[in-house]
Amino acid sequence: MTAATAPLTAQAAARRYALVSLLAWLPAGLMGAPMVLLMLQRGMDVATVGLVMAIHSIAIVALELPTGGLADVIGRRATIAASALFALASLVLMGLATGFGLFAVAFVLKAVSRALASGPAQAWYVDTMHAAAGPGADLKPGLARGASMGSVALCGGTLIGGIVPLALPASWSLGPLVPLSVPMLLAAAAAAVQLAVTLAALPEPPRERAASFGNVLRGVPIAVTAGLRSGLRERAITRLLLVAAGVGVVLTAIEIFTPGRLQELTGQPESAGMVYAVVGAIGYAGSALGSALAPLTARLARGSRAGAITGTCVTALSLAVLAASTSLGGTLAIVLAGLGYVTLYVGCGVSELLRGEMLHRRASSAERTTLLSVDSLLLQAGGAVAAAGLGWAALHLGLAAVWWITAGVILATAVLFPRAARTRTASGEALQPVPAGAAG
Repeated sequence: MTAATAPLTAQAAARRYALVSLLAWLPAGLMGAPMVLLMLQRGMDVATVGLVMAIHSIAIVALELPTGGLADVIGRRATIAASALFALASLVLMGLATGFGLFAVAFVLKAVSRALASGPAQAWYVDTMHAAAGPGADLKPGLARGASMGSVALCGGTLIGGIVPLALPASWSLGPLVPLSVPMLLAAAAAAVQLAVTLAALPEPPRERAASFGNVLRGVPIAVTAGLRSGLRERAITRLLLVAAGVGVVLTAIEIFTPGRLQELTGQPESAGMVYAVVGAIGYAGSALGSALAPLTARLARGSRAGAITGTCVTALSLAVLAASTSLGGTLAIVLAGLGYVTLYVGCGVSELLRGEMLHRRASSAERTTLLSVDSLLLQAGGAVAAAGLGWAALHLGLAAVWWITAGVILATAVLFPRAARTRTASGEALQPVPAGAAG
């Protein structure tokens, strides 16, 4: 046996999952700040940029469930590697694109990568942990470590992506490359490293379903159907998945309205990429802190459910702080807005980590990645509703109303967290409920 195929210990699985999480999210961080600015610099107007983003969203929605089912059929490792390969292609094309057509193709490739990436790394870690330590293995520390490393990658990558173009002369160019293109190529390099690490260091864990290549086309719809049936059949899974829609509302509201509010408060419209980079980095740092605090929160709250509700309440309270800050100006408003922004991501990091753990305890290996794709789909559905509805609310009712509505939505999701956690054997049979104290 080679090092890549030898069975992994729980500690080794956690380390490798953390590394892959870092590499998976680093490209998104590097490209985040300059992405829209690059398209505008290439001569596209805001409406055309919006059309490209719409194509991206539609492609993700169309691919989420099929790609989740594919991961449950062909394996976690192959799906993660495919995601990295599509990311590499999309980022290289994005850095070289000069017009709508090439950007549209690049964003479709990016959507394929995103859809492939929604779940298989987590599923790889959970399946590997179950193989190493049994179905009752404590997943929280490793999931927290992976989520924290992902947030660290987003935080650091966003800052680097905002700084690098400013470090180059504005007149610098190399063929189609301009300063705003460079973060895209750095992101492509990170995707290439992820591809190499995945192939070298992630052995395929034991799974319930093993299919030959000839059975893939038949296996995908079967896996998708099984995942959807499980979500509808088991009320606890349905409720946990529905929470994702509320989270999507919150994250979309933050992405749409916070940058403009901070720019209004600081009065600094210049260097837009750097401003967005700093704002995003603060949020990702808060998310990393929340993920790291999730296991401790669950212990102090005497259970994952109570810990997740605590994180949800912190998120709602943070939105209330943002709402209150809209009637203020000057330094106090900036301080309150910054405090609300950071604590929102801390609370969301806590609740999402614990929600993920509760979902994994109820899902069998064969349907796990498909359920994570359903989760991602509902997150984006909530975001789509928020983008339309909250835009209207901001226009007619004001920004404070947006924050109050969003706070009410996320607070309402607290009642969806199920009371008793169940864990499954490799065959998918539910074990006895885990006591709240033990689950924490």
